[in-house]
Amino acid sequence: MSSALIVFASLTGSTEECADFVAEKLEELGIAVDIMDSTQASASDFQNYDLCIVGSYTYGEGEIPDEMLDFYEDLAQEDLTGKIFGVFGSGDSYYEFYCNAVLLFEEQFKKTGATQGSENVKIELMAEDQDIENLHKFAEELVQNLGK
Repeated sequence: MSSALIVFASLTGSTEECADFVAEKLEELGIAVDIMDSTQASASDFQNYDLCIVGSYTYGEGEIPDEMLDFYEDLAQEDLTGKIFGVFGSGDSYYEFYCNAVLLFEEQFKKTGATQGSENVKIELMAEDQDIENLHKFAEELVQNLGK
């Protein structure tokens, strides 16, 4: 059975809720899923999974949240060749660099040799119905790309 690890950071609970939506869909599709708070996870944990997923809110002026910094920096050191990755996150479009942490994590994953399995999903503050649909589609595309 294929497996997925979702590592997230959540300040308001929005990103954690999004992680749950992704996990539920992946489980429906027959994927074994583990969810870890970024403070409990290590980038090397991804070595044990087929799907490597990060959910992060964006802090301040487009920054990675403090509690994700070590994880983010360590990620670039991993060789995840042959694995599929995906990134989602929440943000506030009031800020100039809306959901920038999502883009930063995408760039970091690309350094690992992993293959992007779906377009990033950016959530404005809290997930609405359309966002949940987008997160489910995100999960479906990740699974579809596992077989390639």
